[in-house]
Amino acid sequence: MKLKAAQVDSFLRSPDAKAQLILIYGEDEGLVRERGATLAKTVVADLKDPFRIIELGPPQLKEDGGRLRDEAAAISFGGGRRVVRLRDVGDAQAPIIADFLQHPAGDALIVCEAGSLPSRSKLRQAVEKAGNGMALPCYADSGRDLEGLIKSVMDEHNLQIERDAVRFLIANLGSDRMISRNELQKLALYALNQPQVTLADAMACIGDSSARHYDDVLQAVSAGNVANLDTALTRLVEEGLNPVGALRMMIGYFQKLHLVKGQVSQGMSVEQAMKSLRPPLFFKAADQFRANLSYWPLSHIQRALQIFLEAEKDCKSGLAIPETLAHRAMIKVTVARQKQGRR
Repeated sequence: MKLKAAQVDSFLRSPDAKAQLILIYGEDEGLVRERGATLAKTVVADLKDPFRIIELGPPQLKEDGGRLRDEAAAISFGGGRRVVRLRDVGDAQAPIIADFLQHPAGDALIVCEAGSLPSRSKLRQAVEKAGNGMALPCYADSGRDLEGLIKSVMDEHNLQIERDAVRFLIANLGSDRMISRNELQKLALYALNQPQVTLADAMACIGDSSARHYDDVLQAVSAGNVANLDTALTRLVEEGLNPVGALRMMIGYFQKLHLVKGQVSQGMSVEQAMKSLRPPLFFKAADQFRANLSYWPLSHIQRALQIFLEAEKDCKSGLAIPETLAHRAMIKVTVARQKQGRR
């Protein structure tokens, strides 16, 4: 079985009892891990309980093919249902997981955490076709998702936050849920004794964070600066961030350029069209966006979108290294922009 995006939240609160094995997959590693922990806590409140929580990785499964079934059937010391968390699984582990789904054992909840899996993935197909399995995709946070996360973290600390601060955070947080949550926790602690989190607070805490590297990549591509792009991508990889996340950011940005260009061609003013964007542009990014509207013809925006979308699709195929595909696509668009002349 496979969950639709609209069903995810309710499933996380109350998982279907028929789903003994749940596969969580996606390029947002932080979100995958967060949802894995959320599901595990529906069975075991303390994820450090050594008697009711067991974590296995590919090496353990390769060493002992029957380990998964043994752990699922094991009885915990002191009683209570157990959770088996399988980390970093992929198609190599598909035969073991498929066999378990066909011949289940015990009543433990099996939570499998994986990276991006294409639709033809053997692991996905095994889980989606099983009546006792559930596949839960993790998509990159949208503006609305990030706004909800911001509110959630601020509420945890009984903090109010300015609207401009929220807009800044949406524009600058990365596509990895774990990084975003950590940055927000840092911001909440920074502003803990204040009545409200301000834009200045957000800029002070988030301005030099790893999420800024995504923006550096975007600025280099949109300006046609190949040297800066190489530097920004190197920093991105060194920080352990996801190049595919940068690709998605590019797609989102160029889609906004395309939308505004279209609205202007139909008679709307540039300012009106920019203000209609949702989520709205952070005010400090407005000048850069306005300049890009002038420097990027509609046909070039469409071509850039085509390149980025094809690269994202190829990244999901698993046939090549995502870092290489993302870098190649960004270089191609950056060089095209460079040929128009530097700003």
